[in-house]
Amino acid sequence: MPIKTPICDFGQAAKSFELKSTNNEIINLNDVRGENGTLIMFICNHCPYVVAVIKDIIEDYKNLKELGIKAVAICPNDSINYPDDSFDKMIKFHKDNSFNFPYLIDETQEIAKSYGAVCTPDFFGYNKNLELQYRGRIRELKDLKPIKKDESDLFKAMKQIAKTGNGPKNQIPSMGCGIKWLDN
Repeated sequence: MPIKTPICDFGQAAKSFELKSTNNEIINLNDVRGENGTLIMFICNHCPYVVAVIKDIIEDYKNLKELGIKAVAICPNDSINYPDDSFDKMIKFHKDNSFNFPYLIDETQEIAKSYGAVCTPDFFGYNKNLELQYRGRIRELKDLKPIKKDESDLFKAMKQIAKTGNGPKNQIPSMGCGIKWLDN
């Protein structure tokens, strides 16, 4: 059963983080802060919703970079019980899909929890002041296939944020697989 993201909490500040990337670098929030906006995505390697839109994410980001937006993807899943989300498989997923943004591992899941992430993919679009302005989907899916009419919802929202500092008032939630939380 797919999970939907909650309504955008406009103005909520981005949370700091320091996480290891698939390039074995430690990346923090300031490293991925864009001049006109920042996109923080919670994704994983195996979720069919992520797999369905990963090419769209990469294509959108190629165009968003030109608008002064930076992005990062974070994998929050329990890789012990879900080995498809292991760090080694993250490295492979990153390379196989030619990511043009850092891909980080959130082993403790503290960052996903601090953001209130609930599913993969879960998109958090911030303005240049790191104030949340978008918490919606990338685009409509039908039978796990992207419906491509024009620019994606995510691209349009982030473009608006880059130009005005504000996201759209009406946002359609992202839908995906629930985050695989660690058993504590």
